[in-house]
Amino acid sequence: MTKIVILTGAGISAESGLGTFRDVDGLWTRYDLNDVATPEGFARDPGLVMEFYNARRRNAAEAAPNPAHLALARLEAALPPGSVRIVTQNVDDLHERAGSRAVWHMHGQLVRARCAACGADWAAPPVMRAEDPCPACGAPATRPDIVWFGEMPYHMEEIWEALRAADLFVAIGTSGSVYPAAAFVQDASRAGAETLELNLEPSETVSDFDRVRHGPASGIVPVWVEDCLNQLTRG
Repeated sequence: MTKIVILTGAGISAESGLGTFRDVDGLWTRYDLNDVATPEGFARDPGLVMEFYNARRRNAAEAAPNPAHLALARLEAALPPGSVRIVTQNVDDLHERAGSRAVWHMHGQLVRARCAACGADWAAPPVMRAEDPCPACGAPATRPDIVWFGEMPYHMEEIWEALRAADLFVAIGTSGSVYPAAAFVQDASRAGAETLELNLEPSETVSDFDRVRHGPASGIVPVWVEDCLNQLTRG
């Protein structure tokens, strides 16, 4: 059975209206990342951080999966269970809403809340406050279930194992500038996987890939999925 590991980044969700860090007029430009995306920022002003993530949660809820998300869900559905694994840097739930099931959110999810005291997690309400009590321990220590700068991404052991077992590694909509995800192509390649970049423009790690296709994700991802399914069917 062919095993495909797909890394997705902000570029796959940008065409659904969700901004990237680099957007000139996006939500990120109105906040300092040190204030809203670090444990230290949360400690200084939890109200500001909650305001920021409540706004991001609203934006994500209003967005819809685009053809790239739908194509990846189609790929997963067409192949035997366990063939496709999506590892996403994105904190939106567009992959799941498109129909994908084998998804690891290495940077957490906007739709989840976490207790800073006991570590419990639960479905986030539309509006969260830092003083909201944890449903498990009761502590007023609610925070977004988001991996901030300086924190360890989720699922890393499972991701390394999947990369070592992959036949094909595909990076979609990623800049290649954020580690550890930027090193995934090298890890997969060392383990013998074929590697492919699908991106709007060349990433910082483009030279590490065996093959590249550049263009908007909503255009090139469905074409790649169709080609992939045709090749696997013929094989």
